[in-house]
Amino acid sequence: MEQEDLSKYNPEGSTLRKAQLRMLDTLVEIDKICRRHNIPYWIEYGTLLGAVRHKGFIPWDDDVDISILQEDYSRFRDALVNELPDRYAFQDTSTDPNVFFDCARIRDKQTYCYYPQFVNLKEQGLWVDVTCFTRANSLPVFKAVDFFYRRAYREIHNYGLVAYTSSFKRILNKSVAYIIYPFCLLAKYAIEYYGRHSKNSFLIRWSFPPFIYYPDKLFPLVEMEFEGHMFYSPKCWKEHLTEVYGDYMQIPPENARKQLLDMNRVKIF
Repeated sequence: MEQEDLSKYNPEGSTLRKAQLRMLDTLVEIDKICRRHNIPYWIEYGTLLGAVRHKGFIPWDDDVDISILQEDYSRFRDALVNELPDRYAFQDTSTDPNVFFDCARIRDKQTYCYYPQFVNLKEQGLWVDVTCFTRANSLPVFKAVDFFYRRAYREIHNYGLVAYTSSFKRILNKSVAYIIYPFCLLAKYAIEYYGRHSKNSFLIRWSFPPFIYYPDKLFPLVEMEFEGHMFYSPKCWKEHLTEVYGDYMQIPPENARKQLLDMNRVKIF
């Protein structure tokens, strides 16, 4: 059977390929700073899958994902805010009041991409997603707290500005969020505290469907090639990809090859 030519998605000179290379530049800068400060990070999700299956971007992919430990987040943010070149912006709730996601994004200010939920953000360039894994020791407790915490968090941080057409619903949801958020935050801190002090703790991400890393399977990180560069990945990358994607080396059917962005609305300066 003739092998499909996947380069049709991102041929050299196409907007998607140019966008991928810009995001690669961003990732290279992040990697340099993390190595300089000994901050562990690892490529995740489609970026990890692309590294294994394609030695680079999945041909139709239009974002980059990395993860860090929650306990390293402050150090990570300070290092990037102070040392990223001027063409990049670190974006989280501390730098943009309209950010409603509890992860960070590193934006390329010399690009623009339209996405409906980002229209109120200060920076709207192509980005690298940064998600945090925290330590916990009880999955049922974590899932219960996460259910309420992530909803309250989004409402307090202006998710309603882009999610609701009804001002009444926006005000109602935000009011409820302000009432329950202090309890959610206290529960979140308790989970993280006991997770750090438990011998049976695991690593799990807030605000995403749960995937558990056990520290001895995640660390020590290994290096993996991605677009001709070496980046860190989980030690248990085979197990991780199998759990998330099943037969991860199998190319999905065309109707499952989805993009987040409309390339006709991406601008690269």
